[in-house]
Amino acid sequence: MYWNKIRECMSREELRFHQFQKLKETVDRVYHNVESYRHKMQQRGIIPEDIKSLEDLRILPFTTKQDLRDNYPTGLFASPLSEIIRIHASSGTTGKPTVVGYTRRDISNWAELVARCLVMGGGRRDSVVQVSYGYGLFTGGLGFHYGAEKLGAVVIPTSGGNTRRQVMLMKDLKTEILACTPSYALYIAETLEEMGIDRNELHLKTGIFGAEPWTENMRKEIQEKLGIKALDIYGLSEVIGPGVACECGEQKGLHIFEDFFIPEVIDPVTEEPLPPGEKGELVITTIDKEGLPVIRYRTRDITSINYEPCACGRTHARIEKLLGRTDDMLIIRGVNVFPSQIESVLMAAGETEPHYLLIVDRVDNLDCLEVWVEVSEKLFADEVRKLEDIRKKIASDIYTTLGINVNVRLVEPHTIERSEGKAKRVIDKRKM
Repeated sequence: MYWNKIRECMSREELRFHQFQKLKETVDRVYHNVESYRHKMQQRGIIPEDIKSLEDLRILPFTTKQDLRDNYPTGLFASPLSEIIRIHASSGTTGKPTVVGYTRRDISNWAELVARCLVMGGGRRDSVVQVSYGYGLFTGGLGFHYGAEKLGAVVIPTSGGNTRRQVMLMKDLKTEILACTPSYALYIAETLEEMGIDRNELHLKTGIFGAEPWTENMRKEIQEKLGIKALDIYGLSEVIGPGVACECGEQKGLHIFEDFFIPEVIDPVTEEPLPPGEKGELVITTIDKEGLPVIRYRTRDITSINYEPCACGRTHARIEKLLGRTDDMLIIRGVNVFPSQIESVLMAAGETEPHYLLIVDRVDNLDCLEVWVEVSEKLFADEVRKLEDIRKKIASDIYTTLGINVNVRLVEPHTIERSEGKAKRVIDKRKM
């Protein structure tokens, strides 16, 4: 098993000492090698020698995605291009992408982090891992690929798409661990049903799913339909990629690998750190990255942090399953709405399929939200009165949860477009 027990089970005192030493090295590195960081620190009157304890992290400036765009393409690199062996870039954003460079050591460390995640999911040297994340500039596919190889597992690099072929390979090659987005896992489950393949004909044991927020109800749906344990993994290209944090078999929060990253949770408005257990914006500082270290990177992801030891034996802090993002939060008539909140209501309804679409519009200067949700073939063919009762119940439950009235539209199966990557959950016509 590829479990770095010495590093993953450090005492808090050992961990904090390690973090402090690595933080000092990182601050010194960016100050002398990255003009943007040096300028920000000089504006605050800070030099590397001012970092005298771990608490001094708070005096350092934040980094945002805009900083990466402003320094496009390689202005934030702390290593010369002669030492960079890999480039990744963000996808699905407007404007310039965020470009990330990796040294050979960065790639090795990244592979170790993903290997740790696979071990959390029961991975072994003889495991068969199917990587159905996209390959290319997106970090998901290659991140998992290198991690599985580091573990010594068999890798099936299917990437996304051609789902029926993926299912065939999954069955014939006896895939044990599936890595993809949770929405694609549900699509695979749907394809299994269409192909007439019983989940018991597969050898799947674990799914490691990330790249988009998903709820506990969605987890239950995936576990039931695929007969697996579904674990959440977290990462972002600006920090390293998948492998920043992952759930263990306890499924009680994602262990964030504190020997490589220092996590903070802040109030997104005041920018002040919040105590453990309070929800806020996750901020991450890399402390063992050469190519593109980031200081206090504002992820825009909403979570809370728990420093209590886990039953699995790991001592690294755990972050709560992500609620959503500060920048995909919808504001409907003054109410903050995260798509995952509505998803929880829909999944709890028990009468619908796990495919939905939120359509936001403005009518007569008033914001309105329409929720499209698929119902099963059997239910859609049922009597109109029963469908209307379900529609009213969902609308009522959403009002109870969010305090806003929405128009619920029940649609027949396969109406909503399927995704092989990140699911598109929101159409906001107010911006069009």
